[in-house]
This record gives sequence, structure tokens and C-alpha cells, in this order.
Amino acid sequence: MAADTCRQIEFPIIDSHIHLYAASHLQDLAWAAGLPEGHALLKRQNSVAEYHVASNSQLNLAGFVFVETDRRSSLSETGWQHPLEEIEFLRRVKSGTPIEGEGHVPEDKVLLLGVVAWAPTAANRDSLQSYLEQSQTAQDFQATDGLVRGFRYLVQDKPKGHMLESDMWKGLLLLEQAGAKTFDLGVDFRQGGHWQLTEAVQMLQKFYTESTGKLKIVINHLCKPNLCPDATQEDKAKWEHAVKAIADLPTTYMKLSGLFSEMQAQEPGQPTSVDDLLEYTRFEMDVIFDNFGPENIMFGSDWPVCNVGGPGPEKSWSHWVEFVAAVLDGRGLSDAGKARVWARTAKEVYELDVDL
Repeated sequence: MAADTCRQIEFPIIDSHIHLYAASHLQDLAWAAGLPEGHALLKRQNSVAEYHVASNSQLNLAGFVFVETDRRSSLSETGWQHPLEEIEFLRRVKSGTPIEGEGHVPEDKVLLLGVVAWAPTAANRDSLQSYLEQSQTAQDFQATDGLVRGFRYLVQDKPKGHMLESDMWKGLLLLEQAGAKTFDLGVDFRQGGHWQLTEAVQMLQKFYTESTGKLKIVINHLCKPNLCPDATQEDKAKWEHAVKAIADLPTTYMKLSGLFSEMQAQEPGQPTSVDDLLEYTRFEMDVIFDNFGPENIMFGSDWPVCNVGGPGPEKSWSHWVEFVAAVLDGRGLSDAGKARVWARTAKEVYELDVDL
């Protein structure tokens, strides 16, 4: 079934945060085994073919940035097989050389603008250096059209103290020295707790004491604020304080993404009205835009995770686009400000080779 026609955005769009995996990759995903067998939204193929269905009514979509899918991994070399295989899968997408059943065709290569790959950022320096060599990413950083633009190492599921005790900040310095453009930071205020954001700020502060300023830190999903109906004013105040602290750091950016899965679930096929979504997230949008500004914010759909909590695979992507458009309209942004959120911030931060 094709996606519903959505509001046409008058600016080029770069979707800065999507995940892709074929049905044959499910066994390699760390989180898939914990899903119920009948989980119809994520426990199925979600590759480029399915992304086309979700987004193909948006005529100004310039392309997307793939973000690692949390394949089974570990800091030691014995746990690198699946993330390295993921990079090879994406190289096949970009080169237009699919393997049967992977869910993409040669023409799809123009949509894949860049990759945020997994890296064992919390490992010791020698291990991280070995991973960079095995993943063959150095040439990507040196080329203007290189595929891998940066890395992510999820900390939202790690124990308290991990970001500080592992000397993760030194891993970020090595990524910067190697020429990586970005590091995507995934923390979870709602489920992980306020301490995650506090540790993230402390870790980043250590990094910036020696950073050259070349590695950009991209925060995922507004740090996943508590948008449940029972969220307290204390929750909101703690989240706001942490977001302000992150925004005050140099070279930090925020993805406007990932909120459908943090809200009260929408009915399949029956999107919550955009006006209601705007009212429900007014505080969070004010905090993000007041502290980061449109020049440091980028659009991302978090597809296919947006289907969880969103109104279903046929409507979630387009409904998120409509919500973001309404947010930008409501803030009275100039055309230049809107253009930055929709695409130009992502193009500059990830240094993407795309004509807007």
C-alpha cells in the first residue's frame, strides 16, 4: 500500500536519521530478539524499498543519512563482525550492486548520502584504531563523496558510569584525529534517567578540553524527553537543564527526530492532529529552538522507528514531516532558517556531497 500524500515541502529535504535492514539481517540486530514474534512494525524488513513506500510522495526529498541499527556487537574484536557487515551492506547500496533480497536496487544509490556507522568508541585506543582500519573508513573521511561520515556508539543502554569510566572521550579524540566528521550521541532521558545526560555532558566537557573542534557532536532525538502523560515538572526541568548544558558546548547539534515513540501511541491509520501534537510538545520545542537555534537543528524521521507510536507505516513518515513543518511555521522562521532545518544543517554537519 502506498503512503498517503503528505504536505509538499518547498525546500530540499535531507532525512538525517533513518535505519535500514533486510529481513535476513534481523538475526543480527541486538534488539530484535526481544520483540514479540508478531511485532509487525520492526520485526520485518525495513530497507530502501520500504522507505520508498513511506516517503515517495515527498517530491523534494534529496536523500537520507543512514544511522547504525545496533547490530550485535562488543568492544572486543570478536564482536565486530555484524557492524562491519552492515558497512559492507551500505557500500553495496551506494555502489548500486545489491544482493538479492536486500531490498534495494541500483537506482537507490543516489538517495544514500552518508552513513553513521557503529564504532567501539569506548574501547581502548589500539582496539578503536584497529576497527577503523578494518572498516576501511579513512578513505571515506578524506574524500568529499566518501560514504562513512561519522560514527555512533549507543550509550542509552549502558550502565551508570560507563561514559566516564571507559574514557570514551579519548575515543572521540581518536575519531577526530582519524578525520571523522561526526559522532552521533544517543541518550535516553525518559527510560535511562537524568544521570545519562549528566554523564554525557561531563564526558563531552572532557573531550572538548583537547578537541580541535573538527568533530561535530550530533544529539539524537532531543535526548528522548519524557512525553508520557505522567511526566512531572521536575522531569521537564531536569531535561531542560541538561539540554541547555549540551547546547552550551561547542560544535553540538540536535536532531529534530524520534518523538513519536516517546509520546502516547497514535491509533493505526488515525494520526493525532498536528495542532494537538504542537500543543503537547510546545515546551520541548521551545527549549530546543531557544537553545540550539535553527542553524544547529536538523530534520530526521527516525524511520522505521517512527512507526512505533506513530499512526502506522503508511502514515508515520508523512505525519512527522507535517508536524515538523508546522513547528517551523509556528516559530516564524525565515526561509533561510527553514532551509537549514530541512537540509542545510545536515549537509554541512555531515559534509554531504549533494546539490541543494
